[in-house]
Amino acid sequence: MVDTIPSYEAIMPAVLKVLADGQQKTLKQVYDQIAVLYDFSEEQLAQHLPSGKQTYIRSRVGWAKTYLVKARLINQPKRGICEITPRGREALASNQVINNDYLSQFDAFNDFRSAHNDRPTDQDQVSVGHRDDAQTPSEMMANAFNSLNAALADELIEQIYNLSPKFFEQLVIDLMLAMGYGGSQKDAGKATQYSSDGGIDGIIKEDKLGLDSIYLQAKRYRDTTVGRPDIQAFAGALDMHRARKGVFITTSSFSKEARDFVTRIEKRIVLIDGRELAALMIVHNVGVSTRETYAVKTLDSDYFLED
Repeated sequence: MVDTIPSYEAIMPAVLKVLADGQQKTLKQVYDQIAVLYDFSEEQLAQHLPSGKQTYIRSRVGWAKTYLVKARLINQPKRGICEITPRGREALASNQVINNDYLSQFDAFNDFRSAHNDRPTDQDQVSVGHRDDAQTPSEMMANAFNSLNAALADELIEQIYNLSPKFFEQLVIDLMLAMGYGGSQKDAGKATQYSSDGGIDGIIKEDKLGLDSIYLQAKRYRDTTVGRPDIQAFAGALDMHRARKGVFITTSSFSKEARDFVTRIEKRIVLIDGRELAALMIVHNVGVSTRETYAVKTLDSDYFLED
């Protein structure tokens, strides 16, 4: 039996070990097998974060899994299911210490961290006093917040991949409405006829009065980069509708040529890639909900003024 709860980095090898049999397992199965592997006590299993909504062990197993997925040592073929990859097997066989330093040799992991200004710290580590002396408490909280949102952003995009293209088109409409365009689902946004949209996936009023309309294109790509030909085709579809404004949204990314193209045409076309899409969904509460809230308070100087 361990005396203290290991950090999420220390748990990384254990996550790989319980997946080493090659079977696809649910997160609960991974958690249960790790609890047995470490022989955690009932008191340790019941120890909660200050919020009271999650245990330390579940949080740390979850973060270990997230980082291993980003480094592609673990694959998630569908939501809530994990399996080890050949890279994960190689890591176990290497007998090296598997932690964030080890994972940093992989470009996918570094891209994940740098894209979100992410540091290898999580909410439970911060809450139990693990800290970098070079950081203020406010900086630690900000980094933890960025880490949480980075993981959530990737979950959102992965969830979109598992749903239909039709759902994605409606999601785009929902997001535009949440951002303040139009007025309501009934009178502001409408999805066009599926499979016969003529290159347009949605139309939304720019304002509540409907003085102008914005035309939408939504491409649910995983690895395919959206290039200039796609944007030119969208611009042509706007001509067919005599439209001047469009938004092209993808779950992947845009090529440099595509981004250069929209700066050289008269029409106003905004490009939103997967990273920005997820960020906008989080900011405007589309497909996400608030799990817990921490109020950071400061001294009210006015209260202490004497006459």
